[in-house]
Amino acid sequence: MDRRWEAPPGASLLASVLFRPDFDPAELHLCTAAMALAAVEACRQVAGVEPDVKWPNDLLVGEAKLAGILAEAEFEGASCALVVGIGLNVDWPGPAGVGGTCLRDVMSSRSSAAPPAPPAPPAPPAPPAPPDRLLLLNALLGGLSTRRGLLDSAPGRRQVAAELRDRCVTPGKRVRVTLASEEVLGMATEIDDAGQLVVHTDAGPRTVSAGDVVHLRPA
Repeated sequence: MDRRWEAPPGASLLASVLFRPDFDPAELHLCTAAMALAAVEACRQVAGVEPDVKWPNDLLVGEAKLAGILAEAEFEGASCALVVGIGLNVDWPGPAGVGGTCLRDVMSSRSSAAPPAPPAPPAPPAPPAPPDRLLLLNALLGGLSTRRGLLDSAPGRRQVAAELRDRCVTPGKRVRVTLASEEVLGMATEIDDAGQLVVHTDAGPRTVSAGDVVHLRPA
């Protein structure tokens, strides 16, 4: 889909990881899921922020986008090279009007919401510094290393899929999924063991492996 992620220097964690998966291409989304889950863990460890996963490739705080993940695969015979990239907003919420947020803003909002200590309110606290990007990267790669090992076996891939189901907020919502040649509209009901989204439409269930997903408000 020719997607790009651009950010001012130093404002985001931008990283790409090369996977060489040796399993059914239908399960490749689990590599993206492993990256998303590792990013959730890194945000929790380093910044005390625990985002949700929106299928297939976003991290959200509430309804605001904190991070996006892109993947591109290249096949040569039976071999696959898959590059999974992440853009995580650290000190910049993205362009105006896109509904984004960043770790610094989330940390600041939680800090300012804390009640002052009696009897006299202290001076307003300084806004928290943004998390160190190197610490975030190290935590991300640590969490990804564990999950990458799981991808090498069928039971391990099922474990990654189960963790994705626990973290993902898309099942249970009405969604619109934009595919290359059509739109799928219905209720997201589950994530299967390949990491794919199952959508119940008027014509029956559809299993979606990729696409742009919009969470629709209840009618």
